[in-house]
Amino acid sequence: MPLAFSNQHTQADLLQLKYLLAPLLRDHFRSQLSEIRLLNIACGRADETGTLVDSLTPHCQQLEITGIDIRNREIGEAKQRWGKMASAKTQFYTQDASHIAHIHQLDGPYDVVFIRHQNYWNGAEAWHRIYDNALHRLNDNGILVITSYFDREHLQAVQAISAMGGTLTTSIRNPKSRIINDAPNKSVDRHIAIFAREAESQLIADE
Repeated sequence: MPLAFSNQHTQADLLQLKYLLAPLLRDHFRSQLSEIRLLNIACGRADETGTLVDSLTPHCQQLEITGIDIRNREIGEAKQRWGKMASAKTQFYTQDASHIAHIHQLDGPYDVVFIRHQNYWNGAEAWHRIYDNALHRLNDNGILVITSYFDREHLQAVQAISAMGGTLTTSIRNPKSRIINDAPNKSVDRHIAIFAREAESQLIADE
């Protein structure tokens, strides 16, 4: 039994995230794979791990999820909650996502790179490196998935990732995004966006 969430709203937030995300992943993974590898960047406590497992296990025989975050305490909680799962292999590391190009444990390729509540406003230069590293960790058919708290920040992230070679395939607004009162116009998983690598986009265009 996973460790309970400390925030009373977390479970409802994750159910809504799954409701929106699972169909998007189903559209991408149209045939079952032997393995799906997912890298969860800046994962914190990795609350969404169960949601990712539920959304991806129908599309593969084996699922591997790797989470990284610079905060050791949060990674410790992620290990405690998700360290032993029957349905997926999970591993969590205390690492700086802006420097993953030099971390051998995180060598790709990955089928999915996931960034929940990307924080572009909190250091655009560092997030440029994170986005670039994320795109370069994907295989040719891989996807980068982000969620955002804010409208403007979401637009900025989309523009930055697109400029680096990611092709936006989906961007949706969460109609039941829960308002958070610690900052103006902030809410949980307000936007979800999916980017393909240029290689996949070109393949689709050529078909």
